[in-house]
Amino acid sequence: MTSPAASRPLRVALLAVIAVGLVVLGGGLAVVLGLGQDDVATPSENSVDAGFSRDMATHHLQGVEMANLVADRSQDPEVRRLAFDISATQTNQVGRMQGWLTLWGLPISGGEVMSWMGGAHGGHSTSMAGMDMGSDVLMPGMATEEELANLRALSGPAFDVEFLRLMIRHHQGGKDMAEYAAAHAQVGAVRDLARTIAEAQTAEVTTMERMLSARGGTPLPAP
Repeated sequence: MTSPAASRPLRVALLAVIAVGLVVLGGGLAVVLGLGQDDVATPSENSVDAGFSRDMATHHLQGVEMANLVADRSQDPEVRRLAFDISATQTNQVGRMQGWLTLWGLPISGGEVMSWMGGAHGGHSTSMAGMDMGSDVLMPGMATEEELANLRALSGPAFDVEFLRLMIRHHQGGKDMAEYAAAHAQVGAVRDLARTIAEAQTAEVTTMERMLSARGGTPLPAP
């Protein structure tokens, strides 16, 4: 039986295959992925555009992984609706970001995490020390393997509370990345998606904090 940790590279690889398959369908994919005539320049591998697309896709994949646990572990209709929306939205966004990278001829993974933000992530580099996911450093807000294992072991109301706690922190970490990309990316489609992510995750954090409080839980420290 494949472990959840071992399945993560397979999931990323599958998304890459899908992205490459879409590219060979023709240049019209640029339109599907939201790239306009003003977005013809190819970003460099170390650009904000490429770094955000790689790192936010990785960040989103963990959010999708957590959201996909809900159907089998929660009986709460509100939590189930929230998780479905997160999974559907973030899966779509991962496809767009990995599609951009493939169109640009750039790798969809690898590189130094968040180096595209320069010094903007400040203290996060210290808080992330020692938290590894394979060879990758966890980005702000991401759950550790121990936290994910604990979440998988829960069900019912206990699961709902822990899921909301982890997802609130996850959104908070992703929001900082999205706000930086919205301000500094060169490609219009990347700026637009980053802005959409920042706005959506701000709204969802407010909703989840209300849901968590109603279920007797308290938030984790912000990343």
